[in-house]
Amino acid sequence: MNTNPSPRIAIIGAGPGGLTCARILQRHGIFPTVYDHETGPGVRDQGGTLDLHEDNGQIALREAGLLEEFFRLSRPEGQEMRQLDPAATLLFHHTPEEGERFKPEIDRGRLRELLLGSLEPGTVRWGHTLRSLDGPAEGPRRLHFADGTTTEADLVIGADGAWSKVRRAVSAATPRYSGVSFLEAWFHDVDDRHAEIADLVGQGGAAAADGARGLFAQRGSGGHIRVYVIQRVPADWIAASGLTVQDTEGIRTLLLERYRHWSPRLRRLLTDNDGPYVDRPINALPVPHLWDHHPAVTLLGDAAHLMPPLGVGVNLAMLDACELALALADNATIGAAVQAYEKTMLPRSTRMQELLDNGAEELLSTELPDFATD
Repeated sequence: MNTNPSPRIAIIGAGPGGLTCARILQRHGIFPTVYDHETGPGVRDQGGTLDLHEDNGQIALREAGLLEEFFRLSRPEGQEMRQLDPAATLLFHHTPEEGERFKPEIDRGRLRELLLGSLEPGTVRWGHTLRSLDGPAEGPRRLHFADGTTTEADLVIGADGAWSKVRRAVSAATPRYSGVSFLEAWFHDVDDRHAEIADLVGQGGAAAADGARGLFAQRGSGGHIRVYVIQRVPADWIAASGLTVQDTEGIRTLLLERYRHWSPRLRRLLTDNDGPYVDRPINALPVPHLWDHHPAVTLLGDAAHLMPPLGVGVNLAMLDACELALALADNATIGAAVQAYEKTMLPRSTRMQELLDNGAEELLSTELPDFATD
């Protein structure tokens, strides 16, 4: 960046988007600071598995210099996809060809480790929960953290997900419940302890739906499978049933009733899980989500365009991160870089938002697409 050789760039959020942005910036001689509310990289489970597509997520990894390492870590066999009906009849089966690399799978935790390991030491400041953001629109912006500390930045990048604090500086929009909810269940050591489920799911994912409810099972590394119980329900459906998410047996009884007409093979995905369920209501930002240009603040990923989990979220976040980092490297000023980035990102995300508007309903369709929870 010609006019400011050492811009102070603050990236809020150490997810795939924020870390990808930081990595590509560092490769171009720009050294941001990433702030994350978690106290360290291993304090919580990072979630299931992701498929990174060759036309977005893999583009970002190539710019980050990490594509070949990603291929070494990824699971191309995870591209297998099975679609069943509620009777467990196989309707569709995609088996990846030898060398197929369109969208290999990688565990979220492993992707995060890859990105974190590529950064200069000290890039990520853990235990920094952003409370608010102020300062003049043209910058510098002042960040206020929950621990009472503050810092200034010439650019603040909101990579802080669905409930972004940075978003408030440019937009009044907040996510809205889609009407569809996931209930996540975990299965461990599946080849030995859950052999029937392992056989049902295969090496990738398996989906079934009847128009009102659905199931999606996805194999991860290390003998783990995650199952997402998909229902069109009120956001507070568990509490409205007189239960809490910790009431595993009560929820199992309720699910068995709701899926009573499904095959016993599929109903095992509801009841044989190891440990409690995790409630994950599906939220999305209004369509389209746009904002006026702010020269010292911008957004990427879910902070900018939260959509239903139809296999595009992390891929778009990483492509956003890549394009923003390259714009910052190529433009003379931060304001010009942000403008150039948003000129491309906002129309793209609007098109995708419109395509996936009410897309949560697709998760219940009897013609369920090849998707991955993301």
